[in-house]
Amino acid sequence: MNYDLIVIGGGPAGYVGAIRAAQLGKKVACIEKERAGGTCLNWGCIPTKSLLRNAELYQIMDKRAAEFGFKFDNLGFDWGKIIARSRDVSDKNAAGIEFLFKKNKIDYLRGEASLEAAGAVQVKSADGKVESHTAAKILVATGCASRGLPNLPFNGKTVISSREAMVLPSQPKAIVIIGAGAIGVEFAYFFNAFGTKVTVIEMLPNALPYEDADVSVAVERAYQKQGITVLTNTKLTSAEATESGVRVSVEGKKSETIEADVALVAIGVSPILPGGALKPELTDRGYLKINDRYETSLPGVYAAGDIIGPPWLAHVASYEAIQAVEGMFVEGHTPKRVTTFPACTYSHPQVASVGLLEREAKEKGIAYKLGKFPFMASGKARAVGEVDGFVKILIGEPNGEILGAHIVGPEAPEMIAELGLAITMEATYEDIEATIHAHPTLSEAVHESVGTAFGKAIHI
Repeated sequence: MNYDLIVIGGGPAGYVGAIRAAQLGKKVACIEKERAGGTCLNWGCIPTKSLLRNAELYQIMDKRAAEFGFKFDNLGFDWGKIIARSRDVSDKNAAGIEFLFKKNKIDYLRGEASLEAAGAVQVKSADGKVESHTAAKILVATGCASRGLPNLPFNGKTVISSREAMVLPSQPKAIVIIGAGAIGVEFAYFFNAFGTKVTVIEMLPNALPYEDADVSVAVERAYQKQGITVLTNTKLTSAEATESGVRVSVEGKKSETIEADVALVAIGVSPILPGGALKPELTDRGYLKINDRYETSLPGVYAAGDIIGPPWLAHVASYEAIQAVEGMFVEGHTPKRVTTFPACTYSHPQVASVGLLEREAKEKGIAYKLGKFPFMASGKARAVGEVDGFVKILIGEPNGEILGAHIVGPEAPEMIAELGLAITMEATYEDIEATIHAHPTLSEAVHESVGTAFGKAIHI
């Protein structure tokens, strides 16, 4: 077949780019090796949130029932059903993407794609059949995969990536998690909630090391209260898979050896490069190198999403794909690169941020005022029983623009959108203060936070 656009990869960059091109009246095919939705819908964002919802409900009933006036006997859980619910949620979302392909008349091709010649993509299906298709434009959205440790390679059973962590056939009694980024701390909460002994190892000074330092400390304190051991400033000195599990030795505040049933390696990702005779130019970190229009070194071959490098976020990938496609097919459109974006971690308490970190503002010599409001002073937070955390906002001087925002606490990822919009619209703290926020809501903490910077907050 000959297409206007062939998309390689069906994740948040691939399927979104394909649908946008179809909306523009183009003939489109999307090639996916596994299932529509990619890692996000099948093995990442969506199924993990299902698992975390189960964990939240169980932890409330197990640890806090009396606080809410509940009492019952013989509380238990079915591990298999917890995992099965997560897979069902994922399957329904993936089926939804497949429906959108049909709705938009996109050819959905299952198989492994390779770039064999200019303007051509070869597809090898699971049964070994090979087809070749041509297109005026090609969008590579092959994403990334979990990166392993050389001295502790994945074996799928006792040394696992996040993918295997979602479908463990039985609950481990003890797990060691190497890496305290978003994936590491989310799984730490999930396993701990059901009674697994959890140890998290992080080489850098804080958990969630790329978040605001105050946020990281708040999460570490909350995890300590929940019984999760978080070892920061700690490096792995040796590691081995044993007959019964894993054994790792670390050096930090002290040297120790930790044994567990399973090790989850969550140290980052590696790019999944497209195969074939044509080899696009790579960055020094191994990602596809692109120009301002998302075009690679191969004319007519574009790339978007995780395959072009960090930040590795589904919503960023979708934005990039839309920009790339509109740059290809909308006359006069100048594609935009990602600048301001929200980052979210579904730990407990939850975390969300957008814009500048406080340490970045200091390093750049940017003048700012700081507004900070604790959820402990929020009526809604008290009502729902989630008072850990705060809203922290950096306000530029002398103009009062919002430079950055950092939230740790209940529904942080839902609340961050207001502040992302404020940055995009170049709103000032006065605009937020002049906006009436409904009472009682968690978002009132945003209103109060800007007020604290200027002595106007009422409830603190």
